[in-house]
Amino acid sequence: MDFTLSPRIEEYRTRIAAFVESEILPVEADRSTWDEHENIGPAALAGLRAKAKAAGLWCLQLRPETGGQGLGKVGMAACYTEMNRSIFGPVVFNSAAPDDGNMMVLEALGTPEQKARWLEPIVSGEVRSAFAMTEPHPGGGSDPSMIRTRAERQPDGSWRITGRKWYITGAEDAAHFILIARTSDDPRSGLTAFLFHRDQPGWEIVRRIPIMGPEEHGGHCELAFDGLTIKPEDVLGGEGKGLKVTQVRLGPARLTHCMRWLGLAGRCVEIAQDYAAKREGFGVRLADRESVQLMLGGLAMDIEIGRLLVMRAAWELDQGRFARKEVSMAKVHVANTLHRAADLGIQINGARGYSKDTVLEWIYRYARQARLVDGADEVHRMVLNRHLESEGRGFFAWPTAEA
Repeated sequence: MDFTLSPRIEEYRTRIAAFVESEILPVEADRSTWDEHENIGPAALAGLRAKAKAAGLWCLQLRPETGGQGLGKVGMAACYTEMNRSIFGPVVFNSAAPDDGNMMVLEALGTPEQKARWLEPIVSGEVRSAFAMTEPHPGGGSDPSMIRTRAERQPDGSWRITGRKWYITGAEDAAHFILIARTSDDPRSGLTAFLFHRDQPGWEIVRRIPIMGPEEHGGHCELAFDGLTIKPEDVLGGEGKGLKVTQVRLGPARLTHCMRWLGLAGRCVEIAQDYAAKREGFGVRLADRESVQLMLGGLAMDIEIGRLLVMRAAWELDQGRFARKEVSMAKVHVANTLHRAADLGIQINGARGYSKDTVLEWIYRYARQARLVDGADEVHRMVLNRHLESEGRGFFAWPTAEA
């Protein structure tokens, strides 16, 4: 494993860092540019996106033939972390969830016709998308085998969808949806992925679910399906291949979350260091107090561990492997590190950190979901234990060069 960045990747990383510093952070600092859900407003976002496109920093994660730059997962890790130094960074570069993961799975599994219809408008920024998988009890959450939304084949070959989904990120603003539904009771081939447009009849948004916030564009919504009809050509990956679609979609998506969260964690350190260097109490700068030094030193170590775990998983994916245990380790560690970074940032800043004078409280609320989305901590630890039981001492084997 060699994590040395190529000159090309390093050039993109430094250009992204400069763009975030000069273009995005000033907009973030102006609360008048925010929308009612504490995300960047549409006018400000449109202006920054135009600049990112003009700078050649748009959709870097995709292949050149799709409209990206083919950075690979290791390159994405370096660049995504720089993007999320700002809370608004990823969406400016069209590298934010859920569009990011949806574009990558459509690129990987879509037919040429599906890519033209469903992928290209997301790549261009013309539309947003959503991934509809999670269901209310007793349906599927972290366990896709529990999915109860049904797709029944009709005499004309189309599919009729009935069921319910909830906490679907971005659904209120999305035009293109990927839906996971049950087409049989087979434990391995019982799920199928479907593509549909928001203007199709037979479904509705029941509510935008109030959350701790801050919210993604389009919120987190509950959806009801009562006869949505989907044509055969809008099946993604083939009938009965829904589990494969979820694996292709969610594995890399979990890791891209971690890449972005490392950027937010670093921002928390930045704000804490800046305040500790200036603030005095009882004649001593906070930065000179051993207790604060221990906080920041320990946090820096945790972030570096997270960087290494993410890079290891990214490298494994770039080798063509699934990297399931590597992604799970990164997901648990980085999610908890982000939460700790926001918490310590607030603690060092005191009342200022608890206020909205900085983005620390924004990151703190956002960080709490990190330990739940794309698999709760406990699910990933369970996955790691399964690997440990099956691999034994091999769990800790080093990668070796092929003969």
